[in-house]
Amino acid sequence: MKLTIERAALLRSLNHIQSVVERRNTIPILANVMVEANDTGVNLTATDMDISIVESAESTAAATGATTAPAHTLYDIVRKLPDGSQIELDSGGDSDRLTLSAGRSRFTLATLPTADFPTMSAGELPHSFAVPADDLRALVDRTRFAISTEETRYYLNGIYLHAVEIDSVPVLRAVATDGHRLARVEMPMPDGAAGMPGIIIPRKTVNELRKLIDECEGDVEISLSDTKIRFAFDGTVLTSKLIDGTFPDYEKVIPVNNDKLLEVDCRQFAEAVDRVATISTERSRSVKLEVTDNSLTLSASSPDAGSATEEIEVSYGKEALEIGFNSKYLLDIAQQVEGDVAQVLFADGASPTIVRDSADGSALYVLMPMRV
Repeated sequence: MKLTIERAALLRSLNHIQSVVERRNTIPILANVMVEANDTGVNLTATDMDISIVESAESTAAATGATTAPAHTLYDIVRKLPDGSQIELDSGGDSDRLTLSAGRSRFTLATLPTADFPTMSAGELPHSFAVPADDLRALVDRTRFAISTEETRYYLNGIYLHAVEIDSVPVLRAVATDGHRLARVEMPMPDGAAGMPGIIIPRKTVNELRKLIDECEGDVEISLSDTKIRFAFDGTVLTSKLIDGTFPDYEKVIPVNNDKLLEVDCRQFAEAVDRVATISTERSRSVKLEVTDNSLTLSASSPDAGSATEEIEVSYGKEALEIGFNSKYLLDIAQQVEGDVAQVLFADGASPTIVRDSADGSALYVLMPMRV
């Protein structure tokens, strides 16, 4: 195999795929990226056996073929080469060495046989539909912060994507929760998505996908079955296993009788929470909210650091209320509100609270209170 490729094209592709490769690997081949040169360009593939990313880039092949090279080493070399370099990759007749040349630089890397590289077949993917990249970015951004990192409840370690009907209108809904907060976001049902099974997309897949679609302008083609999902766009194909589990009935934790509405300038609120939380204890990160007529007082205290209070103007006309929250969770939700005003719906000081975006009814957040 022998090919020539521009540094920018190779760096972009390696940047996309190298984060799938785990730094510590018990299986040596999984630390490598497969480089396949063909007449139309080059395909780079990386996998961790759960996720596989194939990235296509333009190159000129003097001799077609394939090899595998250490992903992180290759990425670091290309990253450090000067801008505008033409890079030559040559595995020659020597099957266990890959030579990388650029200008006066020359590197020789150890390779492993391509026959050992695991291929991840997607199998039958009966459900296919396209989602605009902007909508997919919004769906991921507004839910992924609530994904659980607790491995024991593995079925919460991802985003639950499923089709539902609201007042006879079909929508595609994404839900994530870690037991302390819940995010639920909806978008119009794409053509072809009706009848899809409810699936749980793993946290790592969600994070990789978000990085990959950052620059994507067009549509993302999504194909899925009960066990696998594939995203295809801009010369990139990401295939992933799905979490094999049942997502809990999240509707039960979304309160329906929260009638105490508070409206607050979202940016002002987030900044006040951030300031007051500086004092709260490292472990609980708790902030107390005291709500009275058109006034909200935020307070925090810790035996070591002291105390802090801040008052902000709000729109509120119900009876006075005291409630405590984890400041990080409050900030995470506040950052997702795109409008100027956040709507906060309370029931009482000990019940789950709903947060909505006044400018966008498709998103709903639930936050559990804590004792302060």
